[in-house]
Amino acid sequence: MTTRFDNVVRMDGAIGGATGVEQTNKVLRNTYMMLGLTMIPTVIGAYFGMSLNFAFAAEHPFMFAIGMLAVMMGLFYGVNATKDSGLGVVLLLVLTGFMGVMLGPILQVALNLRNGTELVGLAAGGTGAIFLTLAGIATTTKKDFSFLGKFLMVGIVLLILASLANIFFQIPALSLTLSAVAILLFSGFLLYDISRIVNGGETNYVMATLAVYLSIYNIFVNLLQLLMAFMGERD
Repeated sequence: MTTRFDNVVRMDGAIGGATGVEQTNKVLRNTYMMLGLTMIPTVIGAYFGMSLNFAFAAEHPFMFAIGMLAVMMGLFYGVNATKDSGLGVVLLLVLTGFMGVMLGPILQVALNLRNGTELVGLAAGGTGAIFLTLAGIATTTKKDFSFLGKFLMVGIVLLILASLANIFFQIPALSLTLSAVAILLFSGFLLYDISRIVNGGETNYVMATLAVYLSIYNIFVNLLQLLMAFMGERD
């Protein structure tokens, strides 16, 4: 009887483990599929954003930054509140479209450079390489990187405060330093978020997609800023 009972326990554990792995793989697969889908509204939004006049942003950078953050926070709340329904997917796509529009100012500056198209391509390629490398590490090693969570949150708060302060001070060297730090921080977030999915810490693919998307977006923006500063060819 004991042997039979032990066998049943082992079988139940094996089935439960297999189910957990299948669920994790499903979330990861859906996240990557959704991530690819979010690039469509992002590209459309970016194309639209490049045609807009961002004179207000240049004249009132602090107000523009606060307004942008307010819209983003509202959409973040909406996505989180509806993450278990189809509306969550719709709001996620709306958010990524808005994020694409917000790429307008930096793309306008980049494409006014003689080698702007190449720099945008390099930033996109570099971002893709970072994503594939870190996703590969998190997926193949299955190491738990949750210990990075608190450090990353403190880092992002400090980064936001320093970025808002630099709107007033306009120190070029500080801007470049913040961009470099941002790339490191959001690379850490990529590793952290994909690790959470792989290890079953995130079971909702909408929220998983949002987290990964934001890291990729910020890596691209900051990498492009560094490339423009060091490699940009002006007339």
